[in-house]
Amino acid sequence: MKTKMHRTVLGAAALSAFAFAAPVLADEDAELIVNGDLSIVTKTAAPAHLSDSLDEILSGWRFRNDDTQVMQMDDFDNPGMLGADVGLDQFAAVMGSEGKSCADCHDGPESLSTVRATYPKWNEAAGEVRTMQMQINDCLTNQMGAEAEKYDSAKMLNFEAMLAVAARGTPVNVAIDGPAQSVWETGKELYYTRFGQLELSCANCHEDNYGNMIRADHLSQGQVNGFPTYRLKNAKLNGIQSRFKGCVRDTRAETFNPGSPEFIALELYVASRGNGLSVEGPSVRN
Repeated sequence: MKTKMHRTVLGAAALSAFAFAAPVLADEDAELIVNGDLSIVTKTAAPAHLSDSLDEILSGWRFRNDDTQVMQMDDFDNPGMLGADVGLDQFAAVMGSEGKSCADCHDGPESLSTVRATYPKWNEAAGEVRTMQMQINDCLTNQMGAEAEKYDSAKMLNFEAMLAVAARGTPVNVAIDGPAQSVWETGKELYYTRFGQLELSCANCHEDNYGNMIRADHLSQGQVNGFPTYRLKNAKLNGIQSRFKGCVRDTRAETFNPGSPEFIALELYVASRGNGLSVEGPSVRN
């Protein structure tokens, strides 16, 4: 494996707020098997577009403590599964002026088992990159005559949790070529851009320092294959772009909002960094 370069990236102001301890390596032997029979890939070779920076990619599950890992290994112990169950109810519920439910067009969540693994993706008809939430809102408004959901609303995250369960174990395979490439390039630029008074980029934590401790947190690679994720910190499901917002805010910068073009591009790029890992949501994190 290539040696990770732990570069000095923080100024004096940053060091006063964030202190990186000596490296704490992930458990190389940890394996995620859900319900005793569903093997989840949490460690694999990095996709080709990361060959200059990483040899392998690791799910955030590998960076959690034993108790948190165990919670995700059994659906009865995973609190995020409550959201997935509500998502199933929403799937069957009639919404909007057209008197339709999701189930009227889709033959059960299992018919959508490839969705979570391939989004964000280019939508040819719309001429744009769409996240899952954007596509769900398109169905709600244009197919069902219902009101659009706010980005990362509880209802939207329940839908996402249901779709994650349907895709669980499927390899992430987000396309970054063709018309999506320019959006992907924008997302990559954002990933390496330093923000805020602390002058930190996504890469400073999740590429240069994963495996280290930041305050009391064991830094992961920032993979998003486990989203939506149930965070013990706030006791609810959390969305990818809300997590982005929190990270940018923590650099003491003005942040973008979920659903913004910037975060759509960033989600496309970050999701592609996990190509080859399994979909494992809803995950459990600190």
